[in-house]
Amino acid sequence: MTVEEFRLPDVGEGVAEGELVTWLVAPGDRVEEDQPVAEVETDKALVEVPSSYDGVVEELFVEEGEMVPVGDVIISFRVDEDGDAGEATAESDAGATASEAAAGDDEADTTEPDDEADAIEADATETEPATPSGRTFAPPSARRLARELGVDIAAVDGSGPGGRIGEADVRAHAEGGADAGADGPSVGSASDAPDPKPAPTPTDVGSGGRTSAVKKRDAGGADSETGAADAASAASDAPDPAARETTLATPATRKVARELGVDVDDVPTDDTRDGEAFVTGEDVRAYAEALESEAGAVDAPADAPDPKPVDVSGSADAAAAGGTGPSAAEPSAPGAADETVPYRGVRRTIGKQMERSVYTAPHVTHHDTAEVDALVEARAELKPQAEAEDVKLTYMPFVMKAIVAGLKEFPSLNSELREDDEEIVLKGDYNLGIAVATDAGLMVPVVEDVDEKGLFELADEVNDLAARARERELAPAEMKGGTFSITNFGAIGGEYATPIINYPETAILGLGAIEERPVVRDGEVVAAPTLPLSLSIDHRVIDGAEAAAFANTVMEHLEHPLLLLTL
Repeated sequence: MTVEEFRLPDVGEGVAEGELVTWLVAPGDRVEEDQPVAEVETDKALVEVPSSYDGVVEELFVEEGEMVPVGDVIISFRVDEDGDAGEATAESDAGATASEAAAGDDEADTTEPDDEADAIEADATETEPATPSGRTFAPPSARRLARELGVDIAAVDGSGPGGRIGEADVRAHAEGGADAGADGPSVGSASDAPDPKPAPTPTDVGSGGRTSAVKKRDAGGADSETGAADAASAASDAPDPAARETTLATPATRKVARELGVDVDDVPTDDTRDGEAFVTGEDVRAYAEALESEAGAVDAPADAPDPKPVDVSGSADAAAAGGTGPSAAEPSAPGAADETVPYRGVRRTIGKQMERSVYTAPHVTHHDTAEVDALVEARAELKPQAEAEDVKLTYMPFVMKAIVAGLKEFPSLNSELREDDEEIVLKGDYNLGIAVATDAGLMVPVVEDVDEKGLFELADEVNDLAARARERELAPAEMKGGTFSITNFGAIGGEYATPIINYPETAILGLGAIEERPVVRDGEVVAAPTLPLSLSIDHRVIDGAEAAAFANTVMEHLEHPLLLLTL
């Protein structure tokens, strides 16, 4: 039996360090080769780090949230000479680890049996649910939610392709477990009752009562969230959660949702943008107020005095914006601490990239508007055929093909300025980056060889890349090699903007919302669907006249979509 140290591998080309976001194992857990042991966020993506050994976790050397250089030791394993954990030795060592953890933990259970092996076996029998064999397919976001809700991810039935587990599956499993325990104490019962012990997480199951060597973030959060879910389900007329897989919402709206403890995917809404549900801050606040009022009505006894207002927002800003915060009679305590958010990972990378672009390339933005009656009709005619092929057809593929037409006519917009070599490289490939808003920040996956693909193929690829970007499943290579970028801020709301170039590219096109606006035709003002365009260029490489001509070519192909057939 030997102890092997495992160093943080190179998780992406050019990555020098990463933030260890979450440990997926704890000391004493048995792991197999290639089993994920940690989630690490780099400046490019969130990745799972797999084990290189079959063995038992000996020690964790890094705290969650700590920045780790590539090559530093993060974990050690006990393995035998063949690379496998010895059963008897592992059990005895696990017992020793449990004893050491219990001796140094003020909250350790003092009623453990004398026989550590029996205790481990009994604990596993009582807490470890039957799970399907084989690897569990779930994105990091679903695994993180499972840990927060105290759900064993391996016990969740996945509804996605190949049994893939999504966040909705985890919530459904958690709600099913909550319903099964409905005979227990109600949410509004004695305030001094002890908090229930959360269900074992993947890092606890089979650990025999051992605790991790590192402190887990948001400890106790699962209990509070479970209590909130129980309170909402107890109300007979509480609003039903929408339980969508994806939802469009602005970053400000998502911030309000986090402050109010609401999942934007559960907020009911009738508003849609480009076929996706769109939630506003008002929708979130109304849903949170409904849940709180219904839960309060169930928990409060008939003869109980009116409860004091409860600050569920955690933020004075949310209350000022109309959220359910403290009333005038119960103001927030003065001098409340500001919230500090680490500036690193994807957010730091975005900041540095934007700073470099703005302070390197002199930006000029050209605005114009395309009248897209024919485009709207063409998409409507093709949608049934796309749906028959299980493809969600948006306007993006049409725009991408129109952009390629413009780039072929004006190649300077598909270029890169190499200052050190004093040369402009006109790219021969047409690889378009599509900006995707995620909870972690803006990501730009790249669709390669757009000129060689059809509309349906482009639609399918864009939808896949956008979905995986939101789930943080993109590989670093999928965000490289772009020659021109597109940002669709109109999907959330807006007409014009001044997009920042994705340096070292030399141009980016921003799309507003396709809506009916007043236009002049034959001397009369009529309503017609229009598409606002905002084209930012690097003025060192591209002249304003050339930018305007490029925009005219793009608009011509959008206003006459049959021209796209000639590409």
